[in-house]
Amino acid sequence: QVQLVESGGGLVQAGGSLRLSCAASGRTFSSYAMGWFRQAPGKEREFVAAINWSGRSTYYADSLPKGRFTISRDNAKNTVYLQMNSLKPEDTAVYYCAAVAKLVLHNNMSPNEYDYWGQGTQVTVSS
Repeated sequence: QVQLVESGGGLVQAGGSLRLSCAASGRTFSSYAMGWFRQAPGKEREFVAAINWSGRSTYYADSLPKGRFTISRDNAKNTVYLQMNSLKPEDTAVYYCAAVAKLVLHNNMSPNEYDYWGQGTQVTVSS
């Protein structure tokens, strides 16, 4: 199992950037595929990005314009990141880090595919 703690959220103006971090406990972090999800008020939790155990393969939601968000991981630090650029008010949500011991990933991940979740970090983008 793994414990996840997100950080890096906050208030940012439209067009700005934020980098979210997800710190994982345990020495088996590199065995897990990681993902980022977000949930806006009144909406379902939706997939943002995923990364495999090695960090070599990444996947992004089809609805997300290429280049705005970038997922990465540093297994030496047991940390996964989500770099967010050109933020828009519609990006406002609670962002969650998730983990699962699996190898097969795609660009349409479901929350049900993940076993472990962080508590989330609030991202608010102002107009």
